[in-house]
Parts: sequence; C-alpha cells; structure tokens
Amino acid sequence: MTMKTKVLSALLSLALVFTMVSCSPSSEEDAAERVQIVEQYDYDLDEMRLAHIINEYRASIGLNTLEKIAHVSYKSAEHNEYMIQNDVVNHDYFFERARNIRAAVGAVKVNENIAYNFPTPEATLAAWLASEGHKATIEGDFTHFGISVTEDPETGKKYYTNIFVKVN
Repeated sequence: MTMKTKVLSALLSLALVFTMVSCSPSSEEDAAERVQIVEQYDYDLDEMRLAHIINEYRASIGLNTLEKIAHVSYKSAEHNEYMIQNDVVNHDYFFERARNIRAAVGAVKVNENIAYNFPTPEATLAAWLASEGHKATIEGDFTHFGISVTEDPETGKKYYTNIFVKVN
C-alpha cells in the first residue's frame, strides 16, 4: 500500500465516522420539541412587587417594560431551590437554564441576576442598581423576564433569581 493510499484510506474512515456522528438530532427545533414548557406560575406578593418596581425603574429611564413569562419564572424558582438545597449563592447551571429558555420560548438573549438575604424587593432592586453588572442587566435590551423570590424555610432568608430574556 502506498503512502497516498494509506492517507486516502484514513481520510475516508474519518469521513465515515463524522457522517455517522452528524446524523444525531441537534437542531434547536428538535430541542424545543423536547422541552416541556411551563405555562402557569403563581406569583407571590414579593415577586409581583419586584416585577413592578423593575418595570417602574425601566420606564423612568425611558426603557420598555418587560412582560413576565411563567416558564422563565419557573426556571428562576428552580435555581432558588438549588441555591437553598446546596447552601450557595451563585449562577451554577446558568448555561443549562439559558439553553432551556431559548428552546422553550425562543429567546435570543438571556441574562440573570441573583440576590440573597435582602428583606424586601425594594432592598434587592437597590442593591442590584448599586452594582454595575446587575444594573446593566436590568437596563439591558430585553422584552420579557421571569422572577422568583423563595424563602429558605429553615433560615427565613430570601433568595432572588431574576432572568431577563429577549424574544424576537
């Protein structure tokens, strides 16, 4: 076997492997079909208040107000439960949440703010607005959002997750 034949044989083998691997479904349409969309979310008073004051703030600086999406609020609540169960305050698994939200609601942009241990929605918003990164998210180019405020039943401390999305 000549060197040229060996190289050609190796390339054909690789092409066959890549062809077989590329046949698995991976399009966003396939992902959207697999995502179970949450269509109802029961907002509590803190969640409603936080949504309202974020929209008031956005309107006061000339930005559009945001509409709540139940699925995004549900994903926010899931993250609060994760933080409570694991005694952490972080953005763990954000990329998975964002991928799910993109597939479920057709979002083209997803950002997230979290907070911990603020007694009121007003205190939470004030803290976010005092933080350059959180403020940039609140003032970002978004159309919708989801909000969850969850109280740790053991400590009484509140966890806040606010996910902002842009849907075309």
